[in-house]
Amino acid sequence: MEFITLNNGTKMPIEGFGVFQIPDAVQCEEVTYNAIKTGYRLLDTAAAYMNEEAVGRGIARAVSDGITTREELFVTTKVWVSDQKTEETAYNAVKTSLKKLDLDYVDLILLHQPMSDYFAAYRGITKAYKEGIVKAIGVANFYPAILANLCENVEIIPAVNQVELHPFFQQENALALMKEYGVAPQAWGPLAEGKHGIFTDPVLTEIGSRCGKSAAQVVLRWNVQRGVSIIPKSVHVQRMQQNLDIWDFTLTDEEMAEIAKKDLGHSEIVDHNDPGFVKALNGMKV
Repeated sequence: MEFITLNNGTKMPIEGFGVFQIPDAVQCEEVTYNAIKTGYRLLDTAAAYMNEEAVGRGIARAVSDGITTREELFVTTKVWVSDQKTEETAYNAVKTSLKKLDLDYVDLILLHQPMSDYFAAYRGITKAYKEGIVKAIGVANFYPAILANLCENVEIIPAVNQVELHPFFQQENALALMKEYGVAPQAWGPLAEGKHGIFTDPVLTEIGSRCGKSAAQVVLRWNVQRGVSIIPKSVHVQRMQQNLDIWDFTLTDEEMAEIAKKDLGHSEIVDHNDPGFVKALNGMKV
């Protein structure tokens, strides 16, 4: 496994495991445990996923069984919009997540959306960082103009910005801005949530055939070669293993250029500029 050194010196695995859309407690606990057993050491959850407690139990089982230690794991969770109203609500949300995860600290806490009073919320997670109950702080879904405004006005620059990044939405401008500020990019939905026929795409499968890999493995490798951390998700152990098996090959410059042609220049999963979407997220309580 390769690592990214964040802007505060913390080392983060470049590939991790996400648990979005696994709300079933029993399944999520088992999936978390299996992911750790498979070799993942970065685990990504969120208050809004409604599964922090299950993730915590999966971690506890893996540690108890001697598969890993807490120190070897990098655990990320996120503060939801409804807790981003004030510094206090954001800080308290961190404490609540720690309780649900049954951990003394998390390695990374993110503001989940650039909504509500995210400046106040950022001060709240900064407080948690200074207390040592959070090892690094960052944001998610902060598109370039919003990220630039935040970075120009906060005491501590975010360590990570987790955004949608895959061949059909490549966001090169966002990556360039993150590099300028020293913010590490992390991809949610690195497999485009299965859209665009990504697993059978002719170009991706052809590249995969040359490398002895699947289209999914090619896509994941493509992102890490761009310096992007990835958090693919699967409930199937065999797929978990395949997603992790991307470290024994390298895409050529020509293959990277072929994949670059796939970019649509916009998301077809979410639209943060849609007022209806913004209203819906603000109305969701956790």
